[in-house]
Amino acid sequence: MRAVLRPVLAAIAIAASTHAALAAASNMPTQYQPDPALKTASMGELQSRVRQACAVTQARMQNVSELSMSRKCDCYAGRTMRALSADEVQAYRDTGVFNETARAKALGALDACKLPRPQM
Repeated sequence: MRAVLRPVLAAIAIAASTHAALAAASNMPTQYQPDPALKTASMGELQSRVRQACAVTQARMQNVSELSMSRKCDCYAGRTMRALSADEVQAYRDTGVFNETARAKALGALDACKLPRPQM
């Protein structure tokens, strides 16, 4: 009986660790819930959220104050939001994160505004 049980338990452990690894590699946390306010936010409010997220992320990455990132993050948020299509904005409203095509535009805005890219 033990000879049969051991391979079954090993298979279960491998399957569970594979699932955990795939969840950990995901771009979005598994328990993430987008802010419901995104659904009704104006473009200006969305841009402000992007600007604030930029300031927090860049300040941590560069070990500086959020306030010191104001000008560059304003550049980033403006460029990014102007570049998004209506579908990309809607996807952001629905999920709270940029989809793949919007992410590419956001990375281009980081480069244009001379901000370092976060490590993925």
